[in-house]
This record gives sequence, structure tokens and C-alpha cells, in this order.
Amino acid sequence: MWKDYSRSYLKHNRAACVSVMAAAFIASLFLSLLCCTAYNFWAYELEKIVREEGDWQGRVTGAVDEDGLSVIQNFENVEKVVRNGDTVDIYFQNIRTIYEDMPLIAELLGLENGDISYHSLLLSRYLVHSPQDDEPPLLLTLYLGILLLVSVSLILIIRNSFELSMNSRLHQFGILSGIGATPGQIRICLLQEAVYLSVLPLLIGSLAGIGASFCVIGAVNLFAANMPGRYEAVFQYHPAIFAATLLASAEAVLFSAFIPAVKLSRMTPLEAIRNTGGLGLKRRKHSPLLSRLFGMEGELAGNALKAQRKALRISSLSLLLSFLGFSIMLCFTTLSEISTRETYFERYQDAWDIMVTVKDTAVEDFELAKELRNIKGIGELVVYQKAQGMAVIPKEAQSEELLALGGYEALSGETQEQVKAPVVVLEDESFLEYCSQIGVPQSLEGGIVLNQIWDSTDSDFRNRRYIPFVKENIKQEILFGLDGNGGKAEISVLAYTREAPVLREEYEDYGLVHFLPASVWGNISEQLGGGEAECMLRILAGQRDSLEELCSLEASVMEVLKPVYAAESENRIQEKLANDQMLRGMMIILGAFCVLLAAIGIANVFSNTLGFLRQRKREFARYMSIGVTPQEMKKIFCIEAFVIAGRPFLVTLPLTALFVQFAVKASHLKPMVFWAEAPAAPILLFGLVIVGFVALAYFIGGKRILSCDLNIELKNDALV
Repeated sequence: MWKDYSRSYLKHNRAACVSVMAAAFIASLFLSLLCCTAYNFWAYELEKIVREEGDWQGRVTGAVDEDGLSVIQNFENVEKVVRNGDTVDIYFQNIRTIYEDMPLIAELLGLENGDISYHSLLLSRYLVHSPQDDEPPLLLTLYLGILLLVSVSLILIIRNSFELSMNSRLHQFGILSGIGATPGQIRICLLQEAVYLSVLPLLIGSLAGIGASFCVIGAVNLFAANMPGRYEAVFQYHPAIFAATLLASAEAVLFSAFIPAVKLSRMTPLEAIRNTGGLGLKRRKHSPLLSRLFGMEGELAGNALKAQRKALRISSLSLLLSFLGFSIMLCFTTLSEISTRETYFERYQDAWDIMVTVKDTAVEDFELAKELRNIKGIGELVVYQKAQGMAVIPKEAQSEELLALGGYEALSGETQEQVKAPVVVLEDESFLEYCSQIGVPQSLEGGIVLNQIWDSTDSDFRNRRYIPFVKENIKQEILFGLDGNGGKAEISVLAYTREAPVLREEYEDYGLVHFLPASVWGNISEQLGGGEAECMLRILAGQRDSLEELCSLEASVMEVLKPVYAAESENRIQEKLANDQMLRGMMIILGAFCVLLAAIGIANVFSNTLGFLRQRKREFARYMSIGVTPQEMKKIFCIEAFVIAGRPFLVTLPLTALFVQFAVKASHLKPMVFWAEAPAAPILLFGLVIVGFVALAYFIGGKRILSCDLNIELKNDALV
């Protein structure tokens, strides 16, 4: 049959073949582009986390001897164990059970749950979340959901193109069946045609998608070139992406090729021969809404749409997915922009102008503070260093407000009395200024405790409410054991306060933060395990609104530091500009994907609309025979176009509203803040473009039908 029938059909129906090949090429190109680009973004995020925080998955702090290391290494799911000073980093073969395995390891070692920790950020990128987390991060899950929606819509392009082409040939298949061809032979013939038409476009499209993804990564690097703290993304590719793209596309092709054979197997040869490809309803159904709005033409349009319902299902779903993906993507981008602005730039706008990180230098060893303060243009300079520690807070030492909420355990979920005690070491002069700021007598003989804990039961992370952590009149001295190394130090508490120094820092939600002068820290740092291997300089400028002034001041600061220390700097305005540039680049890239989504839906609308209008000549010839005028037929076309284009609106807008409600609630953002910046105009414009192209498709199809002689269709008795 291939030699006698298929080759001849393909040769004499080039337009249909080109349509199928173009659909296969476009769908595989965009599918490969999407999957490859998403993989690169994910790989970049993983590499960024590993660079900044390490690749460890679980960590044990405390005294772990060689026997303990052997116990960990022999644990069934453990891949390797690495000792880093006083900590032991653990790598698992199957990270999905890490939240069950780590407590078991702690139990085998005789340790408390507070001695183990998880690399939560890294694990979340593998969709592994703590079972105790009531609000796990859903960012990656949302991206995967959008990717899946778009991928399904792309695959439907291939399936729809094949289905339209092959359904129009049922009459021909009926003739072949009538002269002795079996359904198996016809099925093999269709598969041969599908493979012949799609193999080369699928391969070329997949390869072209890889090249397009390479260009996208290059564009991202270009837009984010000046982004502080960002390194250049390196294009990566995994063979599994190529295999998944080809497999999904090939399955769509093969499945579509089977559709006519399945239909034919349920029909007699005579029924297949009589099949005109026209539309008809087994039972007429009333369309009350359309008939009420548009009269008789609305009733006819409603019946026509119901007759096409099964065939138009793919087109409607593709258009719906396109519009839904576009709307959700824009809303999500707007939410991200608002969140970044509120939680970072607006929150710390008055906290800094220039930040300098001095490498491998403890705050007590930094000797250029006085020289820096003499630089013209510096309004305020704070030198500080961070360290992590633990403090013992028994239940009787907790504040009355905290105990009324159930105590530390109720808020944090931790059962032990040891709590995290972050330490911020201020240079002596900066510490004395802090004492004056909170109204405490200036002294370098002790530390100040930030006596507050986040009340997570009555407030959210965006609008935090803090209550006192400990009783201020019970202990004047707090015992520290830092880094889990068993070291202890006793310090005098100069004061308890609810006001932190103005720094660009976020502190532990359930930690008891301590601020110490460098002179005190210098006496106890070795005993307590030391702090981070760098100190920070927070600088407020006299002239804060001029980028040129800040850049000049930044250069002056670095000119003093560079000969003595290895240092890196950033300034607030430049970082804001770089972030805005990054957002613009992201919007351009997302806008390109939105154009892709629009093209997917519109391509399906054109293929379906034009394909079915060509098959409806006999239907409109019958309308004309009973007195329906060309103007009334045009009205029927308009009603059908209105329904096809309006259906995605009716479904997508409520779904988008539900997504926005969920996302706003999850981010604890005030709804009016989002709605004031909601991307209503782009979504409306996208919808109008859909309406315009659907109308154009019906205009072209209707013009072709009305311009031909419909009487010929009524005279064709062979099809009766």
C-alpha cells in the first residue's frame, strides 16, 4: 500500500504534508527549547547554592568520634561522610528519605535532634521538603506546573494536525477497505506516513530548540552581567531532555495516526465511503443562551459548535492552556517583583548605601575604621562580624508572653532547652554608638541581648509580631556554647532591648541574638570557636540619592582598603539598577515565552477553524436552500468565533483569580497591593489578540465558503 497509495497521496497533497511537517517541527522546537532552558535554570540554581553554601545534605554538630563516623558511614542510605572541623557532613544515596534518616542517625549516636541540621534550600530544589513544614516553598513546583501545561499544549499541536489530516481521509480509507484492505494494513500504512512525515522535522526541531536555548542563556548572561554576586551561567544539556522531547513528540504522532484506523474499525466500508467529513448531530439540542442572545443564528451556531465539540476539544484545550499559562506567568512575575521590593529594597533602603566584605579578617583585627570615618562623604560607618552559637534557656527563664503561647517548643517545634544564639560582634566604637542609640550607659564590659522572638502563631513572615523571649529580671549573665564544640563562656548582660542596630541583616526567627563589642569577643572567641572568616562594613553616605556620589565614595573606600585587605563592595543604587535590569531581562524572556504560548493557541485555532470550515460546505449549502441569506451565514460565523474565543476567558479568568488568591495568601501579601499592580492590560491585550486571530480565521474560511458555488454540494448525489 505504501508504494501504490501512500506515496502517491503524499506526492499529490503537498499542502497537507507541509502542514503536518510544520506542526511537528514547531512543536518539537518549542518543546525542546522549554525543557532545555528550564533544565539550565535549575542547574544554575543548584550550582549557585553549592557555591555559596556547599553541597552537603545533612549535618551533625557536636562530638563525633571515629566510632561515630563509622556508624554514620555504615548507615544503609548514607553514600559518604565528610568531617569539617567540628561538623560532620552527610551525603545520602536517596535524599527523599533524609528527614526520616537523620533522626535515626542522631539516635544511634546518642545525640539530640538539635545536633542535626538539613540543607533545606538545596533539598527544596530536588522537591524534598520537611514534613513538619506547614508552608513548604512552592516556587519550583509552580514552574514545573507551568512547564507541564505548556508542554501538553505543544504536544497537542502535533496530535491536532495529524487528526485533522487523517480524519478528512476516512472516505478514502472506506474505499480501500471496500476493495479488500484490512484495518491492519491501513494502520501500517498510516504509521508509515506518520513516520515519513515527522521523523526529520522532529529531529531538526529538537536540535533547533537546543540552539535556541543556548541563545536564551546567552541573553540572560547579557542582561544580568552587572548583577552583584552573580556568576556567568554555563550552558548545560542532558541527553534525557533530548530523549524525553523526542519520545513525547513521537508518542503524539503515533497515537494520532491510530485514530482513523480505530474509527474505521468501528465502521462498515459503506459507512466510511458515505462519510463526507461534514458535521451533524445525532440529536438536536437547544442552545438557550445563544438563541436568546442571537436568535435563530445563535441556535444554528450552537448546534454547529456542539457537532464540532469532540473535534474542537483539542483546540479549545490548547487555547485554554496557552491563555492560562500566560495569565499565571504574568501574575507570578508581578508577585515576585512586589515581594522582592518590599522584603529587600524597601526594608533595607535606609540601612545601607555601601556594603564592604573584608575577607579573612576578624572584626577585632580590623584597623582602618578610623581612617575610613575620615573620608569625605561618609555619614556613618559600622564594622561588624557574625558568629553562630547556642544558649541554654530553661522554661522558667522564658517570658510570660512566650509561656502564654505554649513556650519556645510551641513556636519553634524544638524540644530541647538549647536555642540558637546568633552573635553580632560590633567594633568597639560602633558598639558604644549602639548603646547610645538604645539609651544604655556606654560600656565595653558586656553584651546586649535582643530580647524578642517571632510570634508565628499570630503573625506571618511579612508582618512579623515579636514578643519578649526571656525574663529580663532573672539572669544578668548568659552562658554560651558556640558551634557545638563544648566551649563555654560567661558574659555580662548590659541590657535587654527590643531594638536592633541598623544593619542589613536578618536574624533567626526563634533565636536569641547577642550584640558584643570586639574587645569582649576577642577574649572569648577562641574559647567559643570563633566566628565567620570575614567582617562587614556598613556605610551610610552623606549624599544618598546620587549614583555618581555613591560610586565615587565606594571607590574612595576601596582605595583605602585594597592595599591592606582583600575586600569586595556593592552600593545600594547600583544594586537596585542591576536588579531592575535583571527584571527587565526576565520580563523580555518571559514575554518571548508568552508570545510562544500565543502562537501555540492561535496555530491550533487556525488549523481547526480552517480545517472544519472546508468540511462544512454542504452544511451551508443546505442553509442556503432553506432561505438563509449570506448575511445571516456571516452572523453564524461571528457567533461561533465569539464562543470559541470567549470560552478561554470564561474558564481562565476564574482559575487565574484562584491562583492569585492562593499565591497572595501564601506570600502573606495584602490583596490590594497586588491588585494595584495587577497585569490586567497585558492579559486583556493577549485576549484581544486571540479574539482577533479567531475572527481572522473565520473570516478567511467564511470568505472561501461564500465565494464558491454551494449548489454543487447539493447536486452531488454520490455523497447522499
